[in-house]
Amino acid sequence: MKTVVQQWYAHPAVRAALADLADYRPTLATAIEIQQVPAPTFAERPRSVLVSQRMQALGLHDVEIDELGNVYGRRPGIVERPALLISAHLDTVFPADTDLSIRYEGERVYGPGIGDNSVGVAGLLRLAEIYQRCDLPMQGDIWFVANVGEEGLGDLRGMRAVVERLRTRIGGVIVIEGCDFGSLHHQAIGVRRFRIEARGPGGHSWGNFGTPSAIHVLVRLAARLTELQVPVSPRTTFNIGMISGGTSVNTIAHYASMLLDLRSVSSAVLSDLVSEVYRLVEEATLDQPEVHLQIVKVGDRPSGAIPREHPLVQAAVAAYQMVGAQISFQQSSTDANIPLSLGIPAICVGLTDGGNAHRTDEYILPTNLGRGMQALLLLSLAANTLDMP
Repeated sequence: MKTVVQQWYAHPAVRAALADLADYRPTLATAIEIQQVPAPTFAERPRSVLVSQRMQALGLHDVEIDELGNVYGRRPGIVERPALLISAHLDTVFPADTDLSIRYEGERVYGPGIGDNSVGVAGLLRLAEIYQRCDLPMQGDIWFVANVGEEGLGDLRGMRAVVERLRTRIGGVIVIEGCDFGSLHHQAIGVRRFRIEARGPGGHSWGNFGTPSAIHVLVRLAARLTELQVPVSPRTTFNIGMISGGTSVNTIAHYASMLLDLRSVSSAVLSDLVSEVYRLVEEATLDQPEVHLQIVKVGDRPSGAIPREHPLVQAAVAAYQMVGAQISFQQSSTDANIPLSLGIPAICVGLTDGGNAHRTDEYILPTNLGRGMQALLLLSLAANTLDMP
């Protein structure tokens, strides 16, 4: 596979494109333009419109925004073969009213959502622009897609719709994230997410003292959940991310809820963990029958993987090594979960370094962004010509 990447690296038109991509400033400028448009999960439409306009200006074919807000653009290939899908998610974890001001401090560029995933979307557009402007050689079609619903309770709904639409046409998938330069994600961890609700009679904190509280029942259950025993290997985790409910400080709560996140590399271990959660909910119901407990599944990210020896993984290794990156193989939950779970070869790659993801003081270090774009170009060129099992 290294030979294939080396052959592309030596191609005159590719060499010119790589030299252009070495300057990270155009990609960074696009990333900031994207970051300035709020795009909380389920409300990505304004950012979808911006990306669609950019794709149309590039002259991509079949540019379209679907009913969910996914943005599609196609660069036609010259031969009939399975297409390559390259995607980056549009949504962020931040509410629409978040202050999106950009701040520069030393080598860092700060801004909510700048790394996750404004840089990824900018990289998608920059890659499409380089293909168009440099008229780079291709085999099959390349679909450039900016998708919605990757974060939180979006539950990968955007990528589910994209793969459903293009499934019969694509042979491989490259998912772009803004950060983790040199990290290659080819194993998708399974994720199950639940909302656990408690409902009781409620009442006055003094006059109805002794009436069971939905909050009291829920937090006792939460305490039991935090004592769950999970294996270190295969890696398995759990997290109570949110608890809400109640009416006032002097009201016995009639309603409360919490959101629970369960993850594992092993689908079998994850299933066992889910069963244990259901058992604890049932026990809590028996302990306090006046409060009704309900568990609702709100997220289901399927698992899947391709081995390190797979041609797509090896192409990524060769591309990133060609630009001097240190390779790190990772397990994660990304948009790549969907194609991997369906047996479609997929890999998730990062473009630069950064930190504080999902925080308002999120930042990137753009110094590696040029090399990240170079690696992405070499990977896409190789992937577009691979015969992938």
